[in-house]
Amino acid sequence: MRILLKNIEYLATFGNTGELSHAYILVENGVIKDVGKYTAEVEGQFNVDEVVDMSGRLVLPGFVNTHHHFFQTLTRNVKKVQDAKLFDWLAYLYEIWKWLDEESIRSATKIAIYEMMKSGVTTTSDMFYPSMKESPRLFDVEIESAMETGMRLHIARGGMSIGKKDGSLPPDEMIQTDDGILEEYQRVVEKYHDPSRYSMLRVALAPCTPFLVTPNLMRETLELAEKYDVLLHTHLAETLDEEKFCIERFGKRPVEYMESLGWLNPRVWFAHVVWVTDEEITKLQQGQVGIAHCPVSNMRLGSGIAPIHKMKGKLRIGLAVDGSASNDTNNMLQEMRIAMLLQRVEYGANAISPREVVHMATVGGARVLHMDDYIGKIEKGYAADMVAFRLDSVEMAGCLDDPLSAIVMCDAKEADFLMINGVVKIKDGELIGIDIAELVRKHNVLSRKLLSRRVDAH
Repeated sequence: MRILLKNIEYLATFGNTGELSHAYILVENGVIKDVGKYTAEVEGQFNVDEVVDMSGRLVLPGFVNTHHHFFQTLTRNVKKVQDAKLFDWLAYLYEIWKWLDEESIRSATKIAIYEMMKSGVTTTSDMFYPSMKESPRLFDVEIESAMETGMRLHIARGGMSIGKKDGSLPPDEMIQTDDGILEEYQRVVEKYHDPSRYSMLRVALAPCTPFLVTPNLMRETLELAEKYDVLLHTHLAETLDEEKFCIERFGKRPVEYMESLGWLNPRVWFAHVVWVTDEEITKLQQGQVGIAHCPVSNMRLGSGIAPIHKMKGKLRIGLAVDGSASNDTNNMLQEMRIAMLLQRVEYGANAISPREVVHMATVGGARVLHMDDYIGKIEKGYAADMVAFRLDSVEMAGCLDDPLSAIVMCDAKEADFLMINGVVKIKDGELIGIDIAELVRKHNVLSRKLLSRRVDAH
């Protein structure tokens, strides 16, 4: 299948070609074959199956979301925790999440992914940590459902081994033993992980957070990741409560604790990293770790402002919408704009530029997930993952001095066109072949049912 995208008003490749006006992209079997300036003669040179006119549009690489919890789309905007900080928020919602089943996971996964597509995401990670004995296939159902959407995936299998009976937050129904978690890690890597170039599904290992697993599990997970050559992921330094907990339990601040476990290394990426000192940023830099920056979630829970201004240029940094119950959206465009504005609130108007934020959402995210050899750029040999936004809408009127920055500085609303692995998923602003209204209707039924279980149980 050969597709020609022609008459692109403005193309930002983030590759060797740089930025072009009046450009074209040739795609063949999911891979970019050619990029350049468009002329009428160009179209005649290519024997193509489909031509898409991209007049009036900005085209750039698809966005890469580096941290999520798909299942949380079922518990958005829960009234009881609208004003709660992280630990209180978790304690309440765990008592809902312990009732997750296959049907609800299937729905939540698709809702999260399709909403992300509408905001330009073509690759996403997810950290899936629930484990219920009554529903042992929940992770498999998430994988199956996510693959059906056509999204490119780097899914992190999570796990929690310290629950209420040991003085922690999660219900014991969601807890596994260390050995059980390690067995599950091995199973899912062997079953699902595809390390090949252009892979549509990779798997990482993700002990949920330092205060919900044992030091032994962290060390053995590292050994397993090295054995299978997969990435490692966890939450880190998200709140001051976490910092206090780590000091009390382990005698170390979160970054120092990770260092003691051998977790400051290039196969690791951390979510949040809000409460860190300059010295700890240097340690993270020396360890060559990646960061999933989640500004909306950090603001929504009152967790703080991650010092991205101090980290940029030192660490691999990507953006992330985080779980839909601590963000309440799956909107990467919103994440990008707020990432820029929040750093400026703390560090001044020149703290971070709109172009730096777009770079984080594309190339930056690809680097965090070690996928930058085939995503994050529009360049010959790269996967055909791209997004287009209209430049001729009322929201973008007057923005053309710098069209690329306009998607951060102005209100791009949503993707007008989206392609993943050479397959068009959104055209003229509409998801192709998806009955979103019916999906949303069923999702709301499942969400109400799930919330009612907590009420019934108490």
